[in-house]
Amino acid sequence: MTVTRTDLANAIRVLTMDAVEKAKSGHPGMPMGMADIAEVLWNDFLVHNPANTHWANRDRFILSNGHGSLLQYALLHLTGYDVSMEDLKNFRQWHSKTPGHPEYRDTPGIETTTGPLGQGLANSVGMALAERMLAGHFNRPGHEIINHYTYVFLGDGCLMEGVSHEVCSLAGVWGLSKLICFYDDNNISIDGHVDDWFADNTPARFEAYGWHVIRHVDGHDPEAIRTAIIDARKQTSKPTLICCKTVIGHGSPNKAGSHDCHGAPLGAEEICLTRENLGWSAEPFQIPEAIYRAYDARAKGEAAEGDWKTRFARYRELYPEEAAELERRLAGTPSGGFDDAVTALIAGFRAAAPKIATRVASGQCIQGVAAALPEFVGGSADLTPSNNTHWKEAIDIGKHRLMGNYIHYGVREFGMSAIMNGIALYGGFLPFGGTFLIFSDYSRNAIRMSALMGIRVVYVMTHDSIGLGEDGPTHQPIEQVNSLRLIPNLNVWRPADAVETAIAWESSVKLERTPSLLALSRQNLPALPHTDETVANARRGGYVIKDAEGGKAKGILIATGSEVELALAAQAKLAAQGHPVRVVSMPCMDIFAAQDAAYQESVLPISITKRVAIEAGTTGLWYKYVGLHGAVIGIDRFGASAPAPILFEKFGFTVDNVVARFQTL
Repeated sequence: MTVTRTDLANAIRVLTMDAVEKAKSGHPGMPMGMADIAEVLWNDFLVHNPANTHWANRDRFILSNGHGSLLQYALLHLTGYDVSMEDLKNFRQWHSKTPGHPEYRDTPGIETTTGPLGQGLANSVGMALAERMLAGHFNRPGHEIINHYTYVFLGDGCLMEGVSHEVCSLAGVWGLSKLICFYDDNNISIDGHVDDWFADNTPARFEAYGWHVIRHVDGHDPEAIRTAIIDARKQTSKPTLICCKTVIGHGSPNKAGSHDCHGAPLGAEEICLTRENLGWSAEPFQIPEAIYRAYDARAKGEAAEGDWKTRFARYRELYPEEAAELERRLAGTPSGGFDDAVTALIAGFRAAAPKIATRVASGQCIQGVAAALPEFVGGSADLTPSNNTHWKEAIDIGKHRLMGNYIHYGVREFGMSAIMNGIALYGGFLPFGGTFLIFSDYSRNAIRMSALMGIRVVYVMTHDSIGLGEDGPTHQPIEQVNSLRLIPNLNVWRPADAVETAIAWESSVKLERTPSLLALSRQNLPALPHTDETVANARRGGYVIKDAEGGKAKGILIATGSEVELALAAQAKLAAQGHPVRVVSMPCMDIFAAQDAAYQESVLPISITKRVAIEAGTTGLWYKYVGLHGAVIGIDRFGASAPAPILFEKFGFTVDNVVARFQTL
């Protein structure tokens, strides 16, 4: 059998329409429309090894328009990854390798979870930046051990999303020449033809960002696609957007070019007509052996990785320290000096007992551990002085200057967070980035994706409450901390002093599959009365910072952040009135909830029912710990503009109010 490029692309089309039909749900249109582009890229250019999905120098392929997941699943299957025909038949089924949208860790060969449009594109900017940074850190003349491309498929929906503007602007500033994006310009979205809601001059837009743009490529002409990719790979100073004109559902006689095939099965009758139109005679889920042979990338991938291993072995001989450091960083293991650095920080904070804002303590932690963590990549969304995310030895990344480790993202909170996800997914770096806690709302979907994928990203969110004062309710987070705590697999820390802040950083670095978010104060907070035991127990998310005299508590005050100071003052007044109470600091509710029942009982004994929780935010989550008959001193309305001390007084965060509320129980 003589196999043509059209036959190879049609294999993707028939696998797509058959799998969607069997599942009775899915998106056949995009895979059928982009099949020709995918075939050329994967067979002629993509450097990858199906036998090793973690090879460091592989090209990255990102399907930003992730609803077309079957395009990637078909390619993985055809090229030799561990994605079987049975997996394709189980598309969108319980615990299958082929979920509705590509999911990181679920399917071999998937680089990032995509589906929320625009975020795959944003992740790819992070990956392309990470490739350039890692190359800058480790490549040596004649020994380019990190040197590959990042390829992205994206559609109209990705470009409509605001995050695409944020990240593509930065990609142009940075000159990420090894980032090559394919725009599926099919003029269709779910609602139909996009002319009435998406009339941007997309090529001009990207040229304004500083991209190299290749216009008017026929997305169904393999030679035109191949020529465009060769052109893009010649670029040395700009990312490239290849604008491919395609027909959604290409090959379907009655549904091609229509939104009818965007997100619904073609139907048995239309599939038969499409098979006939494509000249495809094989039965559903049957692929001719000649097509498998043409796609098989295993031998080529093994040879490519083998060549790289030979070059890396020579690199190791010449640069043994650099080679060992690169391997450590790619493994994601903190250096041996990290524990010592944290220990020194905690000891210093305990000795000095500083009264400082936790945002300042966080900055001191970053400074203290940066030398032990060369994989640190910090940044801020134009709030560096406020977030305290810069350290003395940090080297700023700038326009066409990618050798550094500190990123000024500009006012791009969502873009920053999604780029950090891409950097973390790439490997070799530990990204953290800062903004005000109130603007976590801009970043929220990217934060959720960090948690969903289980990747190590640290969100440094300062100005954590009404304590920021005069900027008023637009900048005062009320519901943010508790709403973020609702995201599974996200550790939200609200430390009460410098020691708790150091512990939050320690946890954030060591937890490889859980992102962390640090909610940090603008105002100064006093040091807590720490002992060796409280320091150890603070690592468990919640602990007794000060018990009642003789351990005979009749009530419990639970607090976080700046309100722990208030709880301790109220404890003293209650004790003077004959009401012995325990004070519990709970810097990370998520970690405390993961402790065993015995530890939780030791901190919050079920026998002590008189409980008050104190936190300058919404109250709802705290009833989990105080019970329906307990009290919560919080804020269930928006803040106000005034100096912070006035706000805390007006909103009831006073010793007298805590005492009064406790006495009513």
